[in-house]
Amino acid sequence: MVERYAREEMRQKWTMQAKYQAWLDVEKAVVKAWNQLGLIPDEDANKIIENAGFDVEEIDEIEKVTKHDLIAFTTSVANTLGEESRWFHYGMTSSDTIDTAVALQMRESLSLIIEDVKMVMESIKKRAFEHKMTLMVGRSHGIHGEPITFGLVLAVWYDEMARHLKNLEQTMEVICVGQVSGAMGNFAHAPLELEELTCKALGLQAAPASNQVIQRDRYARLATSLALLASSIEKFAVQVRHWQRTEVYECEEYFAKGQKGSSAMPHKRNPILTENITGLARMVRAYAIPAMENVALWHERDISHSSTERFWLPDAFITSDFMLHRMNSVIANLTVYPENMMKNLNLTGGLVFSQRVLLELPLQGVSREEAYKIVQRNAMKVWEGLQQGKAAINDAGESLYLQYLLADEELRSKLSEAQIRDCFNYDYYTKNVDGIFQRVFNQ
Repeated sequence: MVERYAREEMRQKWTMQAKYQAWLDVEKAVVKAWNQLGLIPDEDANKIIENAGFDVEEIDEIEKVTKHDLIAFTTSVANTLGEESRWFHYGMTSSDTIDTAVALQMRESLSLIIEDVKMVMESIKKRAFEHKMTLMVGRSHGIHGEPITFGLVLAVWYDEMARHLKNLEQTMEVICVGQVSGAMGNFAHAPLELEELTCKALGLQAAPASNQVIQRDRYARLATSLALLASSIEKFAVQVRHWQRTEVYECEEYFAKGQKGSSAMPHKRNPILTENITGLARMVRAYAIPAMENVALWHERDISHSSTERFWLPDAFITSDFMLHRMNSVIANLTVYPENMMKNLNLTGGLVFSQRVLLELPLQGVSREEAYKIVQRNAMKVWEGLQQGKAAINDAGESLYLQYLLADEELRSKLSEAQIRDCFNYDYYTKNVDGIFQRVFNQ
């Protein structure tokens, strides 16, 4: 229900009704501004403010003849007014209405995305503290590295989302601009004060300069911000998909009672939500290309940008909103298996402690080159032993790597048994988790 509600709320901001209502809001704000400047009489201004309306179906019919949507709109509005309609769209060009109105739509839509980001951050934070000290293996190149905690993985996600939040808030300032500068942006038919009064009434900043259109680098900033956000959401999704692999099985998407994973194989529990997110992220990133290509328009402007924006603006917002709610659901309901995390941590027979041993030897006067040789040759024995079917952990709870190290005479001449065993202490790897959490969450 959460996902469905979120998608509908965002979708409603990009319907034809919402589009024309935004146009009307801009036009009415201009009428009020002209009235304040003394051009439009109070009586006419009041009639326009109170009575101006439109009909979407009528606009569609008129546009079939005019081949111009803004003129079809103003004609429909004029049909709801009397002689005062002569003041409607006075001194304006189409883009004054359209671009300023789109700024209103983008502002409302981006506000929802920002709320979504905060929602996801809260879910990540909750799970991070829940698993602050849940041990798991850290991987690089897909290969086991050293012990970390699941909470640290989520702290990295939270920090990344915090950067997106800041970027989106800054992007909000970039896109919340309007214009009423006329056909060539030269204010020949309207004073600068008209634009300033209009934008103030709408809660926008007036573009310092505009050449008939709001410059599309602003829109491109929005598109790339959403694309970056989608890339991080996909990153989280891919990680969940990795954890859910049968050979790993450290986490999995919540699998509801009655849910089915495969039409052919009844046992399957597939990561369908995160796979869906991966696919959608590709679409959101794709929208950044036309947005950036729209920056370069012919001379003062052409309308090559218009057709693409009718697609990418609503789609990018609706898809991003959907992705964020879906990812939030995945994180909030993620099934975590600490036992399997520990099992995988021990899978390589203690090799995850190799660097700890390596760093102890220089403290005893051994060169790094010699220390590396000692540590690596025993590590290679472990790989060979595991391939031969030797147990990663013996009945006494000792890892295969520890056994080889304790039997290495050269190593024993440098480190005592107690010193070697101390290198296999998990607490060593979690001693700074609290400090990292303080940095990330400020608590």
